Amino acid sequence: MHGGDLPDAGFGARVAPIYLTAGFVFESFADARARFAGDDDGYTYSRNANPTNAAVERRLARLEGGVDAILVGSGQAAITVALLGLLQAGDHLLSSASLYEGTRGLFRENFARFGIEVDFVEDPRDLDEWRAKLRPTTRALFGESIPNPKNDVLDVAGVAGVAHAHGVPLVVDNTLATPYLLRPLEHGADVVVHSASKFLAGHGASLGGVLVTGDGFDHAAVPGRATHLTEPSRALAGRSWTERYGRRAYVEYTRAVIAARLGPTMSPLNAFLLQQGIETLSLRVARHSATALLLAQWLEQQPEVVAVDHAGLASSPSHDLARRYLPRGAGSVFGVTLAGGEAAAQRFVDAVELFSRMTHIGDVRSLVLHPASTTHAHRTEAERLATGIWPGLVRLSIGLEEPADLLEDLRRGLAAARTVIDADQGAHDLAALVLAPALEG
Repeated sequence: MHGGDLPDAGFGARVAPIYLTAGFVFESFADARARFAGDDDGYTYSRNANPTNAAVERRLARLEGGVDAILVGSGQAAITVALLGLLQAGDHLLSSASLYEGTRGLFRENFARFGIEVDFVEDPRDLDEWRAKLRPTTRALFGESIPNPKNDVLDVAGVAGVAHAHGVPLVVDNTLATPYLLRPLEHGADVVVHSASKFLAGHGASLGGVLVTGDGFDHAAVPGRATHLTEPSRALAGRSWTERYGRRAYVEYTRAVIAARLGPTMSPLNAFLLQQGIETLSLRVARHSATALLLAQWLEQQPEVVAVDHAGLASSPSHDLARRYLPRGAGSVFGVTLAGGEAAAQRFVDAVELFSRMTHIGDVRSLVLHPASTTHAHRTEAERLATGIWPGLVRLSIGLEEPADLLEDLRRGLAAARTVIDADQGAHDLAALVLAPALEG
């Protein structure tokens, strides 16, 4: 609630004001020159930096245990900016296969057009597979701390060890965990990204993204790897970024050359809304997580449910990692696979009344979506099945409503799905009855 905050110097406002301005006045010719040269801490243009945004960046850096942060316009922008600060044409990115589908599309299609090759580790728990898929041109590893929508958990320290042994950084998307549940930098990650539109802001009212960097990775220590940081730069009058900024080279380069030039700027108004959300983060995420686990435990016992993907459950393959990395809870976004396939999922989704049907997560309101027909609709059936996106899987994002009310809504959804499941079972029994004499003959 207090970290990184600087009350307004002019009027003493306790909450950082919204500086809704495109640019900033220079006091003199010399002042303008000094600001553009980086010799003055003043602001030049809101695409580069803004006081409202800067206050939120300081707070997020402290929350994640990092040294600096860069706010951008969305979570997708945060991933793009963070990785383009490390990668260029001819480089290789190695990523976990358990990913938000929008991120997978960014890697497979957009990055491919940039000349960046991407491979996916199909079993992210298998550190030997990570090692086997490294290349001489690998320049970064990437994963989600709690992947969307399967709620399997990344072995952050294990993957960081693989990355660092190869001389490259690990970037972790921490959107679903938030710094309240997990701080990846403390487990060896080098850069953390968030879709701030989700739990950090919390109310589904604004878009935003952020990347936070630690201070542990030394890009100058591995010759020939991060040449854009270690070789002379025209932007720095012939000096390299590492020469001028040391271990801050990556974040300074990424802010000035990637974020500022590509321009995915967060509006100061959205930064202000994000700041308000952060102040209640611990209260909200604790409630989200506790209710989600309660509902996941109940759902796992229902006859209409085939599987529940929640790492807080003892039945989850990720339960051991959740106990290690997520003692406060395994988050509140998880998958529930219904018997009866897509037809049952459709009945379930259409029947619930408290859950909102929408493509968003981390809201104070509970949300539901059918990934196979929405976020993953453009993948082949074989690709969906290979990643556990079954026809009957629905993704739940548990909000802050009363647990008893959510439980009642889930009962309503399961009752609707049961009509399809019972009909399928009846058809199966009838077929068996008709075929039995023939089979016996």
